[in-house]
Amino acid sequence: MKQYRWIWLPFVVLLAAWQMPDSTGKRLQVQILLPPDTSWVELLTLDSTFVLDVKYATTDNFTGDVLYDCGKVLLRKKVAEDLVKAHQLVKAKGYRMKIYDGYRPLSVQWRMWKKTPNKNYVADPRKGSMHNRGCAVDLTLVDGQGKELDMGSPFDFFGKEAHLDFPHSPQVMENRRILQDAMKKHNFRTIKTEWWHFSHRNLYAISDFPIPCQ
Repeated sequence: MKQYRWIWLPFVVLLAAWQMPDSTGKRLQVQILLPPDTSWVELLTLDSTFVLDVKYATTDNFTGDVLYDCGKVLLRKKVAEDLVKAHQLVKAKGYRMKIYDGYRPLSVQWRMWKKTPNKNYVADPRKGSMHNRGCAVDLTLVDGQGKELDMGSPFDFFGKEAHLDFPHSPQVMENRRILQDAMKKHNFRTIKTEWWHFSHRNLYAISDFPIPCQ
């Protein structure tokens, strides 16, 4: 299998602006542009109340294989911070978020693609997944007893029942709405084929480092 390593893209962001005098005494606006914060964080270090059920660290996933060395969730810092804000919204309603997946190494994406080369459900690794960039998360909601809310299908269900436009019961649609509303308010987008998947509006470079277990 072809090995991939870090890829850096020259994104820039406005850091600061102020005024300084020129040789005539007029004040000029000066702007400094620096790369944005592309650092990584482990999600639980920001909010320990998330429930983790990282499926790809187990055999309970569509491949039937253990794909991660451990069940940690890593995300880009801004993505993780926005997810914490969305979590606060659902906690105010008596729920918590259960996380199935966050950052995914590109080499794992290739393993998934070999099992299921269907771009409707598995991103083509030649283009990369938002998970490979650390700006996507798979999740659901649990109630006060830790029971998952009914979302109309299990996680990683590759069928029409998992689609956003499938006509489920009013309760299922309400459960999905609660999750979607919280995520959309904090810069996440849905995809039409998977109710559990949300991608952040920020875009980062593809990565392929292993999830650290220490």
